[in-house]
Amino acid sequence: MKTLTDHLAQYAANHRNKRNIVTHFIGIPLIVIAVAILLSKPSLTIYGLPLSPATLTLCIATVFYLQLDARLGVSMFIFLIFCLWLGSLCAQLPTRQWLTWGLSCFILGWVMQFIGHMYEGRKPAFVDDIMGLAIGPLFVMAELAFACGLRQSLKDDIEQRLNPNISP
Repeated sequence: MKTLTDHLAQYAANHRNKRNIVTHFIGIPLIVIAVAILLSKPSLTIYGLPLSPATLTLCIATVFYLQLDARLGVSMFIFLIFCLWLGSLCAQLPTRQWLTWGLSCFILGWVMQFIGHMYEGRKPAFVDDIMGLAIGPLFVMAELAFACGLRQSLKDDIEQRLNPNISP
């Protein structure tokens, strides 16, 4: 099984341009929110909690992220809970409005992704490895942590893999 550093270094190899990374900070969260919205119907309420395909997806993703790294996994869980909450709010809307929100976020998110990859001059990571779709949100969370001065050793490990001739 690949490690956190393996996944992030492979993903980062296609994401070196700062403008591309900035577009990912917008596009990827929009796509995750869109998926949560679109998977929030149908929904059952059990003990006051909405259960939907989005809930199942959140659970699977959270287990995956926590297995890779506890701290980033918890951060992803918090973000995914927020997405699930937004999705459940949108699921209460009439079908046309629910679909409009979900599809608009999805399309806008992907447009941002492809604009970023035009700056990068490289194809998106998921083209070569479908796991890039799951790693993308984690990459954004890790980049946010790096921007806040956190997880410097992880950032150094990733940079070392991408540029082995540079000493940490």
